[in-house]
Amino acid sequence: MKRLEGKIALITGGARGIGRAICEAYAREGARVVVADLRENDARETAEAIGGMAVAMNVADIGSIQAGVALVEETWGGIDILVNNAGIFNMASLDRITMDDYRRQYDVNVGGTIFACQAVVPAMKKRGGGVIVNFASQAGRRGEANITIYCSTKAAVISITQSLALELAADNIRVNAIAPGVIDTPMWDTVDALFAEYENKPIGQKKREVGEAVPLGRMGDPADIADPCVFLASDAARYITAQTLNVDGGNWMS
Repeated sequence: MKRLEGKIALITGGARGIGRAICEAYAREGARVVVADLRENDARETAEAIGGMAVAMNVADIGSIQAGVALVEETWGGIDILVNNAGIFNMASLDRITMDDYRRQYDVNVGGTIFACQAVVPAMKKRGGGVIVNFASQAGRRGEANITIYCSTKAAVISITQSLALELAADNIRVNAIAPGVIDTPMWDTVDALFAEYENKPIGQKKREVGEAVPLGRMGDPADIADPCVFLASDAARYITAQTLNVDGGNWMS
C-alpha cells in the first residue's frame, strides 16, 4: 500500500523547486495533492502534471490562506496534511536592513506558517487528526553574516513547530519540521547573486563553494527533501512530533 493513500495534502509554495518535488512525491504515494502557490500558472501546471488541484494562495495574506483552505474543504472535504514550504530569502548587512524587508520575510516565513496552521487545524480536527510539516533551514540552526532576518525567521519556525506540537498533541495532530541545507533550486540562483554582491565573487562561485563544503560532497536535490517529507507525513513517523529533522548532507550535527 502506498504510504499516503487516501490522504489530502496541501503544500504551500508547491509550484516549483522543493515544493514541486514534494507534490510529486506525495502524489506517487497516493495522496490527493493541493498545489497552493502565489504563482497561479505554475501551480496549475504542477497540479495538472500530478493529477492534483491548484489553489492560488499568498501566505502573507490571512484572507488568501483562509479562502484557499475553504475551497479545498468544499471541493475535497478536508485536509489531512499541511506542508508549510512557502518561503522567501534576502540578504542585507545590518546597515542596509529595512523595515519593509523585515516585515516581508516575517510575513511570509513566520506569519505564513502560523496562519496556515491556524486555518488548517480545524479541518484536521474534524477528521480526527493530521500532520503538519513546517520548513525551517540550517540557517535557523546558526547565525550567518548578512542574513540576520532570514536566519531569525527560520529559527522562529523551529520554535513554532515545538510549541504547536505540544498544543495539538491532544488532537492527534503531529507537528514536525525539516531543516534543509543547501538545495539546488531556482532560489539558489538568487542566493548566489546576493552572495556575489556581498562577498565580491563571480556569479556561480558561492554556489560551487557551498556544494563542495557539504560533508557528503554536493548540494542537495529537491528529491532529497521530498523523501523525508513523505516519511514525516506517513504512519512510519507516528511517534515523532515536535522535532526538526536536519536534511543537509551533514552540515549541522545535533
